[in-house]
Amino acid sequence: MRKPKRPAGLPSREQILDFITTSDVPAGKREIARAFGLHGGEKIALKALLKDMADEGLIDSAPGRAFHKMGGIPKVTVLRVVDVDEDGQAWAVPERWESDKPSPKLRLRERKKQSALGVGDRILARTEEAGKSWIAHPMKKLARGEELMLGVLHKEGERWFLQGVEKRERRDFPVSDHGEAEVGDLVLAEKTGRPPRITARVVERLGDPFEPRSFSLIAIHRHGIPHVFKEDALDEAARVAKLDLGTREDLRHLPIVAIDPADARDHDDAVWAEASDNGWNAIVAIADVSFYVRPGSQLDREARRRGNSVYFPDRVVPMLPETLSAEMCSLKQGVDRAALACHLKIDNDGALKSWRFSRAVVRIAANIAYEDAQAAVDEHSARSSRAKSRGASTDSETRPSTSLGTSGLLEQALLPLWDCWSALRKAREKRAPLELDLPERRVVLDETGRIMSVAPRERLDAHMLIEDFMIAANVAAAKALEAKKAPVMYRDHEPPSREKLVALKDYLKTFDVEFALGQVIQPSTFNRLIERVGEADFRPQVMEQILRTQTQAYYSPDNKGHFGLSLGSYAHFTSPIRRYADLIVHRSLIGAYGLGPDARETALTSGEAEAMELIGESISQLERRAMEAERETIDRYVAAYLSERVGEVLETRITGVQPFGFFATVEGLGGDGLVPVSTLGQEYFRYDEASQTLTGEDSETVFAPGLRLRLRLAEANPVTGSLRFALPDAPASREPPMRRDRQRRPNRRGRPKNIRHQSR
Repeated sequence: MRKPKRPAGLPSREQILDFITTSDVPAGKREIARAFGLHGGEKIALKALLKDMADEGLIDSAPGRAFHKMGGIPKVTVLRVVDVDEDGQAWAVPERWESDKPSPKLRLRERKKQSALGVGDRILARTEEAGKSWIAHPMKKLARGEELMLGVLHKEGERWFLQGVEKRERRDFPVSDHGEAEVGDLVLAEKTGRPPRITARVVERLGDPFEPRSFSLIAIHRHGIPHVFKEDALDEAARVAKLDLGTREDLRHLPIVAIDPADARDHDDAVWAEASDNGWNAIVAIADVSFYVRPGSQLDREARRRGNSVYFPDRVVPMLPETLSAEMCSLKQGVDRAALACHLKIDNDGALKSWRFSRAVVRIAANIAYEDAQAAVDEHSARSSRAKSRGASTDSETRPSTSLGTSGLLEQALLPLWDCWSALRKAREKRAPLELDLPERRVVLDETGRIMSVAPRERLDAHMLIEDFMIAANVAAAKALEAKKAPVMYRDHEPPSREKLVALKDYLKTFDVEFALGQVIQPSTFNRLIERVGEADFRPQVMEQILRTQTQAYYSPDNKGHFGLSLGSYAHFTSPIRRYADLIVHRSLIGAYGLGPDARETALTSGEAEAMELIGESISQLERRAMEAERETIDRYVAAYLSERVGEVLETRITGVQPFGFFATVEGLGGDGLVPVSTLGQEYFRYDEASQTLTGEDSETVFAPGLRLRLRLAEANPVTGSLRFALPDAPASREPPMRRDRQRRPNRRGRPKNIRHQSR
């Protein structure tokens, strides 16, 4: 049903948002109406518009009925102090925070005569937005409230204590009420009281912290990741899963295949290619999530609230209910599935010559693991080489013995894909994107969830093939929308800032590697730098530092290009099951090109188009939240894996140096652990900030980034994910902390009391 026409005098969504964010006073309905001179029926229309904006996730109402931008903060609100840094600067977060975004931190500007604020204090404050950050001006100190924290219970005599799961939490809290929880349980607790008399009261028992599934549970609770779907969203998913696919382009006759990890939980992309007169025809078929998740629906609201799926070694927290993510939207072998197909024409040099999009029905010929696809192609290549060396000419000489080969999938699907990819690789090499060889850690679990191994994930040609096909489809989606002047949710990656480039230059000097700042910085600049480093021991450190030099990629309707991929226009189109950004791009394509008979119901709405910037900010923050949660969980798994090797001497590499010590990682495994300077003996160590080194004043022993050395693992704490190393000849601890002997209280972790160093 078409919405009634908006009254001529009614402000637009952008005007309302601008007024709400710039007004000096809390902006309620009355203030907004007065600001735009609205009367009579216009006020009624304003009320309806404000409700629509709230439903669309653009605004929220604060206590007192004042509005603020969703993801923003009311002009006057209650804050809770969460941190006071070394310079005495206090930071706070809103006490009431119901946005999908992670809660922002506000810098407090305290008055000189005001008593100093401490962690846990509650204040009434006036807030203001300063660029992309927030500032708060305290007005009144309020009675202290309660703060939730995750921790592990332990006991000393008759007293109960809670040890937090945060790496930076350096003390234990007395427990006033442990409920039904037992010693060693992972619990959610309320912190109450004032320093130094803070106590904890258990409100929820989460289980055994040493159970592998608890590691992801810690991250879910710590970051506030929604992991339980509302009943109305589940009911809606069950209902829409029964929808008839309707009239679509029929692609079921093509041998389209989905190549994914062996343990993939969902399959939202599949590929096909065939040779043509002037190059290649290719199809990238993507699950048509927009058909099931309509704008404004309960599923849509839930998906936007989550922003993306979060992947842990033992589980996935999906953006969509499993009825859709693992079933109806998952491209599975032998069943009909709704897809949004990107049809590409690629020339022999890998350039995209044309593209079109269609709502299609596909029937995937096979779901193939990366390793199986690679093995089939490699075996074919080896057999072909042997046949040529023997001068054989019959087909039987090159026919593979794999199951993929005998089923015809190799000849009909995989080999054409690999040949087409050889052309795409030419185009990739020509544009020279950033190439950093930083392996991803893979945690392998057995059926019970126990850790079997932690190792770098192997990088195969099959991975790069799928990556290049997906990049081609993403570029086509962005350019197709630009051609229609339709809204685009770009994946932006801006060039590094000068400050970071200067820091990189200073860092490289420590390895006697020159880096000129006057040149035009392109991805190829960094690639040539890595080539100059060659196979030096410090090569991994240089690549890691180059990675730190890069800016954070984000989503936005403003095109800033993608520096890392060396592309001028880039959007995410290929993973709508797990990324809300891709769903937005799908809806925009459907609306711009009128795809399918249900285009009106599934296309991007005007409200979504107006809110693109806000949506981009929200999903960018939610993506960062997911990445942090995933990284922390891997650290916990690594610590758990290494906990059986406490006391052993391991091959490590220094990854960073600070005045209080240096960090090292286990070669081939990962996980950063600290070697406190206080454990380096009685010698005085001098810290040099420019070279990031610690140097012994007597022995002139130097600890610098990149140095390989053998260290003894002194501590591995699976709950916090932290490691601690010591020199091989340093005195060993009596026992590692966090033992399974739950009646013994873990060692407390804290800063060394006597740090022998001097900063220049």
